[in-house]
Amino acid sequence: MKIAITGCTGLVGTELTRYFKDQGDDVLQIIRVKNEDPNRSTVYWNPDQGVVETDQLEGCDVLIHLAGENISSRRWDEKQKERILTSRTRGTTVLCNALARLKQPPKVLLSASAIGYYGNHSASITLDEEGVKSNDFLAEVISEWESATQPAKEAGIRVVHMRFGIVLSEKGGALAKMLLPFRLGVGGRIGDGKQIMSWIALEEIPLIVQFLIQQESITGPVNIVSPDPVSNQEFANTLGKVLHRPTILPLPAFLLRVLFGEMADPLLVNGCNVIPRKLQESGYSFAYPHLHSTLTRILGNKEK
Repeated sequence: MKIAITGCTGLVGTELTRYFKDQGDDVLQIIRVKNEDPNRSTVYWNPDQGVVETDQLEGCDVLIHLAGENISSRRWDEKQKERILTSRTRGTTVLCNALARLKQPPKVLLSASAIGYYGNHSASITLDEEGVKSNDFLAEVISEWESATQPAKEAGIRVVHMRFGIVLSEKGGALAKMLLPFRLGVGGRIGDGKQIMSWIALEEIPLIVQFLIQQESITGPVNIVSPDPVSNQEFANTLGKVLHRPTILPLPAFLLRVLFGEMADPLLVNGCNVIPRKLQESGYSFAYPHLHSTLTRILGNKEK
């Protein structure tokens, strides 16, 4: 297959690029740096200027769109919130308009999204892809982000919105940031620990993406989460067991709000119980279904 990827240097993009290259696929990296080499495997784009060099995208089988401003890189002042929104909506619109103009567009566009669409809910409420949109900032961003793929849909391209949960990896993301305090024995739950963490192993994502490419009947939102969501308290306890460290020091919610401002609640304090209904009903079998075995596979051998 010929697969093009935006956001290819991020945590998920790097994993997908490696996986598909190892599979023997032709991977094109869509990047912001021009490369004049005629044998290049990169495609130049500049969404701020509305530019996408489309020649190499002709006849591409799959486009995986992951690019967007990191939502946790800095506090959410008004300028940062605008960057978070426009980096997703503008980039997606520019890309999808370019795809719609191709003579041979990709068969499928797999576009990143997030379970932040559903907002904060108690553990008793289980959410699948039919869950309604929340009314907070992150949910509004995600809604507009998904809507920006409309030009691709109108061009007849199958569009899948990959609503990612918390991606677990020692290479980056939430788990990597948690490892130091937990290894030092000062880790613990966040707030009251009751918020649900709907997670997915990084190594699972390429397998799911491969499945979504093959399952031509799947369209629209797909929750990219494991079937084993856990409370933050259970997550902390499980991580402590895998690392052989105590988990007795909770991190107060009010302190997180002081340190991180508005983004503390949607990213750290809140949660939602999300299930991968579409994947399960389509017959996908998870390689990393349970938290303890997943953390052990990610970290266990390194902690002995």
